[in-house]
Amino acid sequence: MQTMDIGLVGLGVMGENLALNLERNGFSVSGFDLDAARRENFAVRTQGLRAQAASSLPELVASLTVPRRIWMMVPAGAAVDQVLTQLRPLLSAGDVLIDGGNTLYTDTQRRIADLQDSGILYVGAGVSGGEEGALLGPALMPGGSPGAWPLVQPLMQAMAAKAEDGQPCCEWMGPGGAGHFVKMVHNGIEYADMQMICEAYAFMQKLGLSAAEMSAVFASWNEGELGSYLIDISAQILQHTDPETGVPLVDMILDTAEQKGTGKWASQVALDLGVPAPTIAEAVFARTLSAIQTERVAAAQVLHGPETAPWPERGVVLAQLRGALMAAKVCAYAQGFALLRAADREHHWHLPMAQVAQVWRAGCIIRAHLLEDIRRAYQNQADLPNLLIDPHFARVMADCQQDLREVVAKAALHGVPMPAFMSALSYYDAYRAARLPANLLQAQRDYFGAHTYQRTDRAGKFHTRWGE
Repeated sequence: MQTMDIGLVGLGVMGENLALNLERNGFSVSGFDLDAARRENFAVRTQGLRAQAASSLPELVASLTVPRRIWMMVPAGAAVDQVLTQLRPLLSAGDVLIDGGNTLYTDTQRRIADLQDSGILYVGAGVSGGEEGALLGPALMPGGSPGAWPLVQPLMQAMAAKAEDGQPCCEWMGPGGAGHFVKMVHNGIEYADMQMICEAYAFMQKLGLSAAEMSAVFASWNEGELGSYLIDISAQILQHTDPETGVPLVDMILDTAEQKGTGKWASQVALDLGVPAPTIAEAVFARTLSAIQTERVAAAQVLHGPETAPWPERGVVLAQLRGALMAAKVCAYAQGFALLRAADREHHWHLPMAQVAQVWRAGCIIRAHLLEDIRRAYQNQADLPNLLIDPHFARVMADCQQDLREVVAKAALHGVPMPAFMSALSYYDAYRAARLPANLLQAQRDYFGAHTYQRTDRAGKFHTRWGE
């Protein structure tokens, strides 16, 4: 076999497309997959290119320049550990292993610790953009062994998507599991963003808009500050007609959403770190609620909603919905970045917050116009406690928060489930509240469990015998 620049293990759609991307950007690639059919397909697809298929992991390793760089695109979990077990005795100190799957960041930290004595460098790299991004330019969020970055930076930044200013959407996130943690938060925001768009769609349905009309609304929103990949594809989806029935294809799709776990992880970690991320969590719960479709169909025959009320003029309501979606999106991003900030304090990663936003500006699923404003906010104040208090986003919320209130109120009055919008509004109101009713809650805890409380007028812990 020829000597190649990088090895890629796992030749599914994502792995094969990343290999083609690397080759197109000047790096020769050896590929391997346990599935012989995938190896053969890779050999055919890369004929005439600086790429080749290895028949085994030892053959793959032997074909690489030293220090070796091997990128794994296998399912997260046990499969990664199995590949590591086979690769470890074949590698030497200074070689680099990259895990590009949606791996839980604590698994990445464990693997780095396990490899420390070997001198093998390990990178946990978040990869976003789907199969198209993998081929044409993904957003990449690498982190792990610091010594690995100089060895992988040239190839990763060459193959990554480029933002409008030409900057590659790939930066080093930090040591340990930083890269995979950033990708997990990215996916949590993605869950929230998708759910909010779906709730806007449900709201417009209730308003009486056809799929074609909703497509036009989303397309118009995509031209302004709401412009994003997810808004754009939603407009395209609503335009698509089912060739068999002639009706909008979206109407023929069963309303049960699946998930792979990253949104759930983000919600669980938020609870572990004590970070309020209700909109991300509500998006996860919305998917789990959609999955009990049989129960919902039965409940629809038993449970009653509100009496129908007249809608205000359509143009007014759609303008409010646009502002509400903007406000809710800002709240979701604020929760995601607050989670990043808390993890950074916990793990001492020194996350480059402005660069996180920079990396997400192109290539990834949540790429959107507002990410440039987020990048600027953290560039102006690296230790910004919450995105909501950045001067720009404080103005955005001042302009849009009333729209969010109007839409949430109308949704409640008309029986439209909008948990992400509603949680975003509650998050905003709670975050701006100088005093919350937690004083009563703490008194309750002290009453039944003697958990004590603090006072507003003097320091210390206090307990009251409430029943006396």
